[in-house]
Amino acid sequence: MKFVAFERAKQGTGASRRLRITGKVPGIVYGGATAPALIELDHNALWFALKKEAFHATILDMELAGKEAKVLLRDVQYHPYKPQVTHVDFQRVDANTKLSMKLPLHFSGEAESQAVKFDACLVNHIVNEVEVSCLPADLPEFIAVDLSGLKKGMSLHVNDLVLPKGVKIVTHGKVNPVIVSVVALAAAEEEAPAAAAPAADAKAPAGKDAKAAAPAKDAKTAAPAKK
Repeated sequence: MKFVAFERAKQGTGASRRLRITGKVPGIVYGGATAPALIELDHNALWFALKKEAFHATILDMELAGKEAKVLLRDVQYHPYKPQVTHVDFQRVDANTKLSMKLPLHFSGEAESQAVKFDACLVNHIVNEVEVSCLPADLPEFIAVDLSGLKKGMSLHVNDLVLPKGVKIVTHGKVNPVIVSVVALAAAEEEAPAAAAPAADAKAPAGKDAKAAAPAKDAKTAAPAKK
């Protein structure tokens, strides 16, 4: 994706506030051998670009001062309650340096799996994105996850993902994290009535004792008073 940025001469809280009033968003571009650059972007154009998944997970072409540069979106700050972007950060991309990036998972085939189609199971998505490490040229837009082979009691882990060439998952020390788990709904529904049955039985003796105690009370009340 391509977007246009403009050089920003002033910085500071007051200058950034004035920019936002005029419909601009202050930002910064850092990384690489070049010094960080202060930039500004059109708010509405940025707002609609941020709604696209590719803007968050792919290498972007930034046009600045008549030149193009490859960058990655690194951080976006929003107003606490207004629909407004207050600041944005981009990182320059070096073609020969590996980068780390969070990519969305695109799930497919869930409805056709044996777990859902025949065993009435629920497929629980534990995570919807993963962090990867690769060269910029190898960075995919997303990771595809085929769930058509899921069966009752199965779990899908990071090691089960089919990754593009040159892409590795970053787990930060976690051993083969779970991506998807299959939950048997039928088993949960059977346990619920079974748990309710003992509770009903426990109430029965109380009712019986109360009924038995009632005549005794009546008999005492009906006894003739002594003269």
